[in-house]
Amino acid sequence: MSSSIYHRISVRKFEDKPVEKELILDILRAGMQAPSACNQQPWEFYVVTDREKIRALSKASPYAGCAARAAAVIVPVYRKEGLVCPEFAEIDLSIAQENIWLRTDELGLGGVWLAIAPEKDRMENVRKILALPENVEAFSLFPLGYPAESHPQQDRYHEDRIHWVE
Repeated sequence: MSSSIYHRISVRKFEDKPVEKELILDILRAGMQAPSACNQQPWEFYVVTDREKIRALSKASPYAGCAARAAAVIVPVYRKEGLVCPEFAEIDLSIAQENIWLRTDELGLGGVWLAIAPEKDRMENVRKILALPENVEAFSLFPLGYPAESHPQQDRYHEDRIHWVE
């Protein structure tokens, strides 16, 4: 079980070291490989490396403080217009976010998924900080960087939650 699925952890402490642009692009490519409802691919990604903006994002949610020391913050957003199945946009973004997290781990980096949607106040905070256009909604924050912490992943397998219908 060497897959990132069994290795990925939430990393909230980062080394004071930038992440190479090529690695971030690789991570975003993985995010865009996600399946989406009706193949609508509603995602766009803002990559924030500006220290002042990162500090502001770290205050966009009561749980985002750890973002302040990240090398970068990926902010996935979803388009509100031109979607075939708009009711599935946040599900689509969840799948893309998971791909981003797994690829981050595979590359030896760490990150943590910080929920923004569906909390309207958090979504508006991010909109203002990044001056997002009106046709997109902020979905999450993903602070990432070189991990300054490590711990084993929890084993979350519970056989009693599996129900066979044969």
